[in-house]
Amino acid sequence: MPKYPVFITGNQKKADYLSRYLGHPVEHVKVDLDEIQSLDLREVVRHKVRQAYAKVGRPVLVEDVSLEFVALGRLPGTFIKWFQEELSHAQLCALVDGKDRAAVARCVFGYYDGEVESYFEGELRGRIAETPAGTDGFGWDPIFIPDGYDVTRAQLGEEDDRLTYLQLKPFAQIKEFLLQG
Repeated sequence: MPKYPVFITGNQKKADYLSRYLGHPVEHVKVDLDEIQSLDLREVVRHKVRQAYAKVGRPVLVEDVSLEFVALGRLPGTFIKWFQEELSHAQLCALVDGKDRAAVARCVFGYYDGEVESYFEGELRGRIAETPAGTDGFGWDPIFIPDGYDVTRAQLGEEDDRLTYLQLKPFAQIKEFLLQG
């Protein structure tokens, strides 16, 4: 029987989704963690997972995401949360007006139990919409159009939302790891 870690999140929907995918209830707790300033998503997650373990004292799972606009290098990247606090979705779209609209969404989960440290990575390629659209989803979903689609993630139907979410979120890797343990 695998030993399930505590998922560090204050977002009940994220915890429920992970639980459904793993087929097992996932305990989750909200823990305030310092976020280091780095464009390296794995470095950000490494800092968070070690800090979470120090605070919780038992195996933990943390995640972070980035959204890179190809025309802007790796920006906003790991800083997307703060970009969204300062700019509207329309302003975010305008950052790449007249430029390459390609974008890459990345997600890294980190597991740490005091000895074993593992990382699980997913990505979803797409482009930044010319204008935001849709009301479903969360975060930057209204501005991101996944490859193979003509609408933003916020406009996707339930099945396509699930398919693209599972491409971004490395749940299969996490499940395999936990089942081995």
